[in-house]
Amino acid sequence: MIKIFVTGGTFDKDYDEKNGRLYFKKTHMNEILALGRSQVKVGIETLMMLDSLDMKEKHRELIVEKCTAAIEEQIVITHGTDTMTNTARVLGAKHFKKTIVITGAMIPYKFGTSDGLFNIASALAYVQTMPYGVYIAMNGRVFNYDKVTKNRTTGIFEEIK
Repeated sequence: MIKIFVTGGTFDKDYDEKNGRLYFKKTHMNEILALGRSQVKVGIETLMMLDSLDMKEKHRELIVEKCTAAIEEQIVITHGTDTMTNTARVLGAKHFKKTIVITGAMIPYKFGTSDGLFNIASALAYVQTMPYGVYIAMNGRVFNYDKVTKNRTTGIFEEIK
């Protein structure tokens, strides 16, 4: 079984038509997996529903605690793209004997044009095939946690050489 930890991020934002704002209600992960007709056995746990720009050290500590306590050796974490590399570095420093893949979305899933479905599908494939380590899966690519950056101009994740 693969453990999926949900932390919020653009992935799980909804749109309030009355005031034109994005907000969190609940995770869309079950809906996303059903839409993709996923046959992968997963256990989904929502840790928080938070924009990653609002993530503090205590939130990252919770993610580390949950990854440590998980009996699963394959973990996917949904996360906001603005600070996912920060969380990846914290996890990478722990040298887990697990494969941990962090992914997110640039556009909320509920918008219909989201990259989230593609990114979660990629993350699920990578977590099953990559050796132990911490990775970021975005835009159809997988990166080592310490060799990736988000290009804020293009919105694309790129390898650090």
